Amino acid sequence: QVQLVESGGGLVQAGGSLRLSCAASGIIFSINAMGWYRQAPGKQRELVAATTGGGSTNYADSVKGRFTLSRDNAKNTVYLQMNSLKPEDTAVYYCNAQGVRVLAGKRDYWGQGTQVTVSS
Repeated sequence: QVQLVESGGGLVQAGGSLRLSCAASGIIFSINAMGWYRQAPGKQRELVAATTGGGSTNYADSVKGRFTLSRDNAKNTVYLQMNSLKPEDTAVYYCNAQGVRVLAGKRDYWGQGTQVTVSS
């Protein structure tokens, strides 16, 4: 069974930094894309940053220049370095893995979510 284990959320003042980590565990042969989404209270879940199957990375306009996504394929892990955080970045951040090739085929997975709170 595949699990996405997230860590690194917390409370930070505006202008501060946090680093989120997400490790996929289980019998995994390959992962097509990995990334982070977030959901603020009363809002829909939105893309923050994600790799594509071709290896490029997409960022939400609101985080470009402040957030950096990196991926360690050998460890099935993705990191999100968040700098210059703003109160509007406050949300639950969810790790996502798409096209995960496992024994039963190819599936998508979500992490349980980690809270990021930015105080003004």
